[in-house]
Amino acid sequence: MSESPVTFRREHRPVLAAGDYQVTLSHRVSLEPADFTTTRRFTVAGDRFGLAPALIRSVFPPEGSVGDHATVLPHIVLERATLPWERSPGGAGPQTPPWLALLLFTEQEAPPVSTVPLGQVGAGPWLPPAAAAAESHESAQEPVTVIDVPAALLADLLPGYADLPLLAHVRADGNDPADTAVVVGTRLPPAGMTSVVHLVSLEHRFTPATDGSWVLDRGPAPVGDTVRLVSLTSWRFASVSADHTFATLVRDLAEEGAALRLPPAGQPAADRYLAEGFVPARHRLRQGGSSIGWYRGPLVPGPTDGGRVAPVRTGDALLRFDPELGMFDLGYAAAWQLGRLLALGSGDTATALYGWRRRRDQQAARTQRAARNADTGYPLSVAPIDDTLPPGVRDWLTGLTRLDGVPFGYLVPEEGLLPAESIRFLGVDQTWVRHLVDGAVSVGRLGPADEARDAAAPLPVEFPTLTGALIRSQVVSGYPGLLVDGYADRAGTGHLTPWVTRRLSPEVLLCLFEGELARLDLHQPPEAQHLAVEPHSPGSYGKTLRAPEGSERVPDPVGPLPLGPRGTISPTGLAAAIAGSLGVPAAEVDSGDLALQLTETAERVTFLRP
Repeated sequence: MSESPVTFRREHRPVLAAGDYQVTLSHRVSLEPADFTTTRRFTVAGDRFGLAPALIRSVFPPEGSVGDHATVLPHIVLERATLPWERSPGGAGPQTPPWLALLLFTEQEAPPVSTVPLGQVGAGPWLPPAAAAAESHESAQEPVTVIDVPAALLADLLPGYADLPLLAHVRADGNDPADTAVVVGTRLPPAGMTSVVHLVSLEHRFTPATDGSWVLDRGPAPVGDTVRLVSLTSWRFASVSADHTFATLVRDLAEEGAALRLPPAGQPAADRYLAEGFVPARHRLRQGGSSIGWYRGPLVPGPTDGGRVAPVRTGDALLRFDPELGMFDLGYAAAWQLGRLLALGSGDTATALYGWRRRRDQQAARTQRAARNADTGYPLSVAPIDDTLPPGVRDWLTGLTRLDGVPFGYLVPEEGLLPAESIRFLGVDQTWVRHLVDGAVSVGRLGPADEARDAAAPLPVEFPTLTGALIRSQVVSGYPGLLVDGYADRAGTGHLTPWVTRRLSPEVLLCLFEGELARLDLHQPPEAQHLAVEPHSPGSYGKTLRAPEGSERVPDPVGPLPLGPRGTISPTGLAAAIAGSLGVPAAEVDSGDLALQLTETAERVTFLRP
């Protein structure tokens, strides 16, 4: 898909704001002395005390992420572009600011979260009646999530009324027909700490002061030293040192890029196995003794395909003995036995496989009987039996070819194959996977006749040549939305179809593609576009600016700008500094302009397969 530009706009106001409306229609007939009048009432029921998960496209920093977020202004992307302007924080008219704001707390500052019925929200501290009054379509029993924030802390964190218009904008992506709304916070996440972000409602929370400004409405009778706020959603993340940035973590993997195999041991006979991805493993013999054998799972240094495999009745039939080392090759036997155990462990699959096998055998017997009768000149009409493989079983077996349900220890049998902070390029041993599938299908294979019938009619469960990579890194756990693209050439033009992209553990990611992988790209998702400032000096920040559209003059960077209480920034101060650098009046820099200047694009790192 081609890249399309992203544009930012100041706002997208709804045609009708949320609330109750009345329409009156009068009809006067000139020949009649009376007028005909009717009145209808209706409600525009916008979101107010909570957001459906479907309305939240993404948040940044991502939920549960760990990274260097010290210069990032948290934001949330909302699917409905009008949402921040559907209500008012105070006042009336077409230019009221957004009613939503993001507040960032450290884990130690984070207020407790509680859920109360809507009818009791007003019983909280410092809450104006208008902010808690139920509308005509709302129930007093509706649950509402609230936080009670210490007043002194809120005074440091809450943006002013004049800041609110700069903290929400509309993002239009040329690849997406639907615009989105973005709400931005004002506090930089403290380094080395976990942060909690709340999207709070400021509806009816501001009131005009005597000097013409707008201040937080404390309600008729403030209670205690806390202020109650309605929290529409929240998430948490951790900000760590610069060593944990996306680019730094991924670049560190490059130093550990290699094939999936152990280093040579210095013995030619053993090194032959090690070079092919085998590892020594304990082997318990069927007679009760124990030994050491060579094991290799489906993930190997390069793709391996020996063609279709012959069905067997026991895993021991697949053991191979190396007389030079006096050791067994256990890989295919283990695959077959694992497939059988997985099928037996899935009761429905095992039952369906056994039933299919019996129907197939009955149909074969009927066909043979009909053929014999035809030879005698007395043909018999034999009703056919449906012996096709049930769709559910076919899907389950296809899942096996994607290694669904295969334990981690079968895929990576030795930790030395995948050290911490490493990437290993690999292929798939298709013969191993075919034995895995054959072991699953062996349920009900009782004698040589069953084995012969299976050999004569192999199952049509095939899969392509597969290559890919196995990644073990903090980047997997720290960036949940990590995207992986594979290409057949180093130029990045032949995009490969993904076969498997799966987290095997919190820090291990398996990526397999159809075909031969030459290039692997790791990058953050598009929603990882974020707004950030640049550190200028201790206690201050700045920003390198983009040239305005149509201008060739690169504006001077802004800064140093002082940080406010608890690491907050002043949106109005930043907008004024940007306006000064661009040489335009401060009133001409709106939230869209601010977003354009602060937006940082998602990072991408490329690996070339050795």
